[in-house]
Amino acid sequence: MIAATSDRVSHNTNDAINERIQRQIETSVNYFGSAGPGAIEDRLEELDREGDIERTLETMAPTISLLGLTLGLTTNRRWFLIPLVVQSFFLQHALQGWCPPLPILRRLGFRTSAEIDQERYALKALRGDFRAASSALGRGSGSPTREVLEAVRR
Repeated sequence: MIAATSDRVSHNTNDAINERIQRQIETSVNYFGSAGPGAIEDRLEELDREGDIERTLETMAPTISLLGLTLGLTTNRRWFLIPLVVQSFFLQHALQGWCPPLPILRRLGFRTSAEIDQERYALKALRGDFRAASSALGRGSGSPTREVLEAVRR
């Protein structure tokens, strides 16, 4: 069964871990939202650099596979099993949203891009980034599509 991309990781994560991540997001938004615009800007820059769990898995799988291939070519052919296993797990993750390293990475605090974006957009809303978009919607001044998309891109 192929899982929906948007929520496949959180769907395959223990509820307690998902709740902990949501509490961390809420705590961060509360803290930086009350700390002022400079703190929000600094946090947004941190969020831009934060790697999500997909990127982490996309980096781990080929790294371990290449190591297994190298060892298989230079030492013992049995090392070729590592790339086979790792790529099987990676395929499983692509199709189902779960693989063996996922629970460990989630416990370590790796978030999905949607969870990172949730914090990002909450901070931007607190900073007032979307005021222009919402006022354009209320004015009825033609098509507000461009203003809304511009507000979301910032």
